Amino acid sequence: MSRIGYARVSSIGQSLDVQLDKLSDCDKVYQEKKTGTTADRSELKAVLDYVRGGDSLVITKLDRLARSTYHLTQIAKGLEDKGVDLIVLDQNIDTSTPTGKLLFNMLASIAEFETEIRKERQLEGIEKAKAKGVQFGRKAKLTDAQIIDLNQDRASGMLIKDVMSKYNLSKASVYRLLD
Repeated sequence: MSRIGYARVSSIGQSLDVQLDKLSDCDKVYQEKKTGTTADRSELKAVLDYVRGGDSLVITKLDRLARSTYHLTQIAKGLEDKGVDLIVLDQNIDTSTPTGKLLFNMLASIAEFETEIRKERQLEGIEKAKAKGVQFGRKAKLTDAQIIDLNQDRASGMLIKDVMSKYNLSKASVYRLLD
């Protein structure tokens, strides 16, 4: 019966030190620096494969494990099927108890709600910026007149490689701009 820790921060610039300090009594700690929304979290996969019946997976906060209630409940179900308890230190959750299971599900729902609210605020901010005339995305490489010229050059028989060279564009960009 081992205590296995998992620590994660979202970006390379962030430090794992606070989490690692809290997980210092674990027998083994998996750690990674990747956003929670990415599908490629190799250390999370490794820790979930490693834990076995009687072990406890220890994390500092629920949001270190998953970003959605659905994903979190999938992980929790997988752990339960293996006979592994989930312990969340900062929220004082231990799924080996009925109260811990209830608190786990409540906090998971709240965490997902917070994420959705954050998304809504971000979208509102983007809409306000667009209404004020803020342009998002990369600036166009060619003007409308240059795009017309590009189409005329190609229609007159100019090779794609020559169009690419003349307008300093990739092949994909040339084809995207052609009528």
